[in-house]
Amino acid sequence: MIFYGHNLGQAELAVLAETDRLRAELNYTARTPLRWYGLLRRSTFARAIRGSNSIEGYNVTVDDAMAAVEGEEPIDPKNEAWMAVSGYRTAMTFVLQKAEDQFFSFSPELLKALHFMMVGYDLKRNPGRWRPGPIYVRDDSTGEQVYEGPPWEMLPGLIDEFLANLNTVNDTPPLVRAAMAHLNLAMIHPFSDGNGRMARCLQTLVLARTGVTAPLFSSIEEYLGRNTRAYYDVLAEVGGGAWHPERDAGPWIRFCLTAHYRQAMTLLRRTREIQKICDQIESMLRRLKLPERAVLALADAALGYRVRNSTYRNAADVSEAVAGNDLRGLVKAKLLEARGEKRGRFYSASPLIKEIRAKVAEPKIIPDPFKDTSLTEKVQA
Repeated sequence: MIFYGHNLGQAELAVLAETDRLRAELNYTARTPLRWYGLLRRSTFARAIRGSNSIEGYNVTVDDAMAAVEGEEPIDPKNEAWMAVSGYRTAMTFVLQKAEDQFFSFSPELLKALHFMMVGYDLKRNPGRWRPGPIYVRDDSTGEQVYEGPPWEMLPGLIDEFLANLNTVNDTPPLVRAAMAHLNLAMIHPFSDGNGRMARCLQTLVLARTGVTAPLFSSIEEYLGRNTRAYYDVLAEVGGGAWHPERDAGPWIRFCLTAHYRQAMTLLRRTREIQKICDQIESMLRRLKLPERAVLALADAALGYRVRNSTYRNAADVSEAVAGNDLRGLVKAKLLEARGEKRGRFYSASPLIKEIRAKVAEPKIIPDPFKDTSLTEKVQA
């Protein structure tokens, strides 16, 4: 037996409906050929892989997460955190490629392959194999054992039931279906290491397979990275310390719906801010008679990212020499500031660009959707 969900009440239905509306707005943005869309996509991907790995203690800078997304070398020296993030980027890229694969099915080998992509840099973690014995989860801050996975002998049967459920078409809302996939894999804990990352990646894969237009924008991994304690707490509440699939998954579903709602609101805010930043920068570039393609470098810098020649030339589709000339021109115009030397050279926002960013910033506070009675009233009306 695995976890099989929860009867949705009026509150859950209301939050689902509002989140679907917000995601429709994001999907419209994804289908619109805007120049700055690539920046939104890259930064969203980088924040997702950074957030998911930070939960496990693998912390990298936003810039190195962006480098991983671009398939580039990190700015900071390579370490285990970089290898974890790089592996996760490979797995997530694979997941997004599977969104429209007409011959796709969930299988044990798919899970094992994703796991190998994530932790294959360390063979001691048994990458691509089920755990060889019992497993226990401890709270690093207290040393307390907080969860014991089901016995090893149960794994084949649980995995088979779990995947059969994923391969069965039903009318469960996609966000709930994906949340339950996350919960079940986290609770079965089939691997020696990387179970949390696998569960979060699988949640995005399930969403991608439901036909979401832009599955990357439906990922909640960034949110979970910012709310790790609450994430652990709700898993502990639902799990009850051991394998208890008879327990109510309601708190977990509400937590995930809250995460989807707040992440969608966050991405819509960023969309508006990036649009305003790019509009102002494009006007400035025209006034200064600088190439309008330079908006791609300045928008990155405005959002706090380090700009490198390689990143800019890939985004602008220009040669290394042209990219270098553009960047030097932006420094001369006091729009960028150069840092470092030779291969370590990068560019950051000047005070003028930082001022543009500050002026368009919107409040980041997002209410708890389950405490917003107006959402419930919309469904009941």
